[in-house]
Amino acid sequence: MFEALPQLPGLRTEIIDGRLIVSPVGTPEHGWTATLLSYELHPLVRERGWHAYTGNVDVCIDGPRDPVEPDFVLAPPDCPRWGERELLSSGLIMVAEIVSPGSVADDRDRKPGIYALGGVPVMVIIDPVATPATVTVLSDPKEGVYLTSTRVAMGSPVHIPEPVGLTLDTSVFVRS
Repeated sequence: MFEALPQLPGLRTEIIDGRLIVSPVGTPEHGWTATLLSYELHPLVRERGWHAYTGNVDVCIDGPRDPVEPDFVLAPPDCPRWGERELLSSGLIMVAEIVSPGSVADDRDRKPGIYALGGVPVMVIIDPVATPATVTVLSDPKEGVYLTSTRVAMGSPVHIPEPVGLTLDTSVFVRS
C-alpha cells in the first residue's frame, strides 16, 4: 500500500509502528542542523568513501520492511537496497534524527527501537526541543534495543563509536 502512494510534495511519509505518518518536511533550521552534521562528518565520509544523505532518502527496515525517512543517513556506496528507492537498514552505518515539536514521541521513543530492530549500528538524536537541548548517541543494537546510550548537553563533545569512530563537537548545533 505504501508503494502505491503518490508523491506528496512538501510532505514526508513513513510507517512507524504500523502507522502511516504523513508530516510536513522540516523547517529550514531542521535542515540546517542535518547539514551541519554532514559538515562535521565530511572529512570521515571522504576518507572512507561513504555516502552521506541529509533527508530525502528512504530506508527500508529489515524484518518488517517498513519505510522510514531519517533526517541524516550515512551509508557505504554499495549499501543494499529494497527496490529502487530504499536503502536497507542493515547495510547502513548510521542514522540521525533531529527532533522537532511535532516529532518528539516518534524521534525519541519509537524510532530508536525501529532502527535497532533493523540493525543500524549507530543512531544519533539531535534534540533542540529538550530542555536543555541534548545530543544522544545510541549503539550496540540487539533485538530491537540499543544497549549503549550516551547523552550530552548540546555544546559538549560526544563520542560516536565504530563503525563511525569520531568525537562529535556538538557546539556546532548551538552556534547555528
